[in-house]
Amino acid sequence: MPSSRIIPVILVLVWCASSAQAQNVSVDTRKETSDVEAEAIQAPEQPPTHAFWDRTNVLLFSGVAIFRGLDYASTRNMQARGRKEILLAPEVVNNSAAFASLEAAGAATSVGISYIFHRTGHHKLERWMSISHISVTGFGVVRNYCLVSKHPH
Repeated sequence: MPSSRIIPVILVLVWCASSAQAQNVSVDTRKETSDVEAEAIQAPEQPPTHAFWDRTNVLLFSGVAIFRGLDYASTRNMQARGRKEILLAPEVVNNSAAFASLEAAGAATSVGISYIFHRTGHHKLERWMSISHISVTGFGVVRNYCLVSKHPH
C-alpha cells in the first residue's frame, strides 16, 4: 500500500478505537450509578414534535396541489396562445392525461419528501419543502401568463 493511503487508514482505525473506548466508559459509569441517581439524571427534554397532518402541513400541501393545478392551467393557456413549453417533452405536455399525471406526481412527491423530513426530525425542512415548491411553481405560473402571445398574423 502506498504511503499516501496509510495515513487515512491509520486515522480511521484510531477514530474507531477511540469511539469504541468512549462507548465502554459510558456503559461502565451507568452500571455504577444507583437507581436514585439514575432518576435524577435524565436526558434533556426534546422539543415537542407535531403531527405530520397538522393544520400547517394540510394548508401547505393544499397550496402545493393548488399551484400544481394552476401550473397545468397556465401551461395550457400559454400553449393556446401559440407558445411552446420548453421544460417538458411535447409527448408529455401535449397529452392531457400524461401532463395531469405529471402534475399530480409532482405534488405527491413533495408530500413524500416532506414526510421523510418529518420522520427524520427535520421539521423546518419539512415545512420549507412545501414553501419552496409553492414559490417555484407560483413563479412559473406568473411567467406563463406574462408571456406575449405568438399568434400568426
